[in-house]
Amino acid sequence: MICRHDDSSSHRTVGPCAHPTPEVLVSSTQDSAERAAAVPGIVLVPGLGLDERSSARLRQRIGGAVAILPGMGLRRPVGTLDELTAQLLAALPSHPVVLVGHSQSCQVVVAAAERDPRVVGVVLLGPTTDPRMRRLRVLAARWVRTAVWEPWWQAPLVLAQWLRTGPRAMTALWRQVAGDRVDERLRRVPVPVVVVRGDRDALCPHDWAAHLAGCAPRGRLVELPRAAHMTPQTRPDDVARLVREVLAALS
Repeated sequence: MICRHDDSSSHRTVGPCAHPTPEVLVSSTQDSAERAAAVPGIVLVPGLGLDERSSARLRQRIGGAVAILPGMGLRRPVGTLDELTAQLLAALPSHPVVLVGHSQSCQVVVAAAERDPRVVGVVLLGPTTDPRMRRLRVLAARWVRTAVWEPWWQAPLVLAQWLRTGPRAMTALWRQVAGDRVDERLRRVPVPVVVVRGDRDALCPHDWAAHLAGCAPRGRLVELPRAAHMTPQTRPDDVARLVREVLAALS
């Protein structure tokens, strides 16, 4: 469904809701003047188990919309990567957009950019999945190494989002997309791609992020000092600046 909210961090619906697909919710804070001026819009896709609250601080700075998908804010059956990509594309507006993915949603964002010319720019925040993390033991160890660097104030917020999405949908999403070769897809994405990682993020290590940026024909890597994995929540000013740079380059 598509719902408008009066505040980027609120769940209270204040406008009409449509139903373009049964599995997608987009909460929009983007104004009509921007659409009329044909400025690329901003659509953010939360990471594994997260929802629109994960980007609330970021959207206070840049506006935009949030696409909520199964396993990424929706407690619903998770389809294949192709199906998730189709659901995202069905929810996008008709005008050009910059897609901002976080963590595992980056794989859906890249697949959408590969397929649809409406996507004119991509920002990937802590993109996964590094093939070395497909073993549960390795994933768990890297998660712990990353979590100790995250500010503890955000733990209740993250937990609330995980509970909303549910462990079944989160596990299903991991199984559906973890094996995708996002690096190979990036070779076929012609638009500007900015790969962003915190320098304390073991879930998206430097060599993996650099590899992804190098695969994209117009890719570049930005590393945020003293940041870990949850950069939309913990470093909204830095991420907002990078998104604005992409928009400025497209204008």
